[in-house]
Amino acid sequence: MEYTAAPILYLRLRKRITIRPGESVTLGQAARLLQQVPAYEGLGQLVLYKHKTEDGNRYVIDILHIIHAVRQKYPELVIEPYGDPQVLIMITPKAREPRKIMLIFSWLLLFFGAGLAIMNFHADVSMKEVHQRISELVTGKRQNHPLWFQIPYSVGIGLGMLLFFNHLFRKRLNDEPNPLELEMYMYQENVNTYVIAEEMGKKQKNSNNKPDTDG
Repeated sequence: MEYTAAPILYLRLRKRITIRPGESVTLGQAARLLQQVPAYEGLGQLVLYKHKTEDGNRYVIDILHIIHAVRQKYPELVIEPYGDPQVLIMITPKAREPRKIMLIFSWLLLFFGAGLAIMNFHADVSMKEVHQRISELVTGKRQNHPLWFQIPYSVGIGLGMLLFFNHLFRKRLNDEPNPLELEMYMYQENVNTYVIAEEMGKKQKNSNNKPDTDG
């Protein structure tokens, strides 16, 4: 007797995807697929979810929901999932054009705020007196404004910030992520984890509150 192996679908769920209000989410959007059977090439177009207004601006698709949807259409297909068990769907309206006035205002606020923070730090640690003392130790003379030391020190602060953030305007100095990017990545990961847990909790609560119609 000749044995025929069942077709296998390997899939890895994406962590987070974004759609517009009223749009649908297909399997190809929610996951990366790997299958080598031509008969299942259209599997990526399988609709998993269609946004409804009452769902709000976020929704979670669980791997069990995906397996159920695929098995309904292709019961003979063996599914091998990898990675995260849920994918977070964020529903956002069409992006607006950035307002130049708000952009300029924010830039000025951050610029002067950072400058004041540096100046306040220098005042707290008595940086002026430290520079005067260093200048006196090197030159043997007391100077109220040792510019020969303060000017390169100020330039060094700017170069240090440039190296720290690894950016010169839109150009990266190297491929290493800077600390701000790492913090933003960790923050986004924590937000995704929290939102997924909250949405799954809501689903579980709603399913428990549904009346039992059996019997």
